[in-house]
Amino acid sequence: MTMQAEPVTADDEALVAAARDLINARFRENRHHIAAAVRTTDGRIYLGLHLDTYVGRASVCAEAVAVGAAMADGATGITAIVSVRHPKPTDPIDGVQIVSPCGICREMLTDFAPDARVIMRQGGELGRFKATELLPEKYRRKTAP
Repeated sequence: MTMQAEPVTADDEALVAAARDLINARFRENRHHIAAAVRTTDGRIYLGLHLDTYVGRASVCAEAVAVGAAMADGATGITAIVSVRHPKPTDPIDGVQIVSPCGICREMLTDFAPDARVIMRQGGELGRFKATELLPEKYRRKTAP
């Protein structure tokens, strides 16, 4: 399935820069390798840092931290989110890369920010994608009558 990308805006570029600045400042191998930034409907930016743990199930994704920070501060809507990854010293890539959210984060985004745009690459091109497009045929609980 090919998703339809929207063009990236200047505000989106600022969001990417905020996430890159955070991971460049806080990268620590086997602790923090992903950073995320969300923009709320009122234009505020919230940041999140991946919390890697020795017990993988206890790790927390940067996207969840950023969304939680926005909600804890009273934000009522998220318009955009981006995730970036800092390479490990042994990685062949150079510099921080924009990455797509993992499957668990896609679930979380469709629950808490379904109208948000996710900034990521598709076929090498940077674009904005609807959060709901990243998780087609999402499971939904039936509500009691």
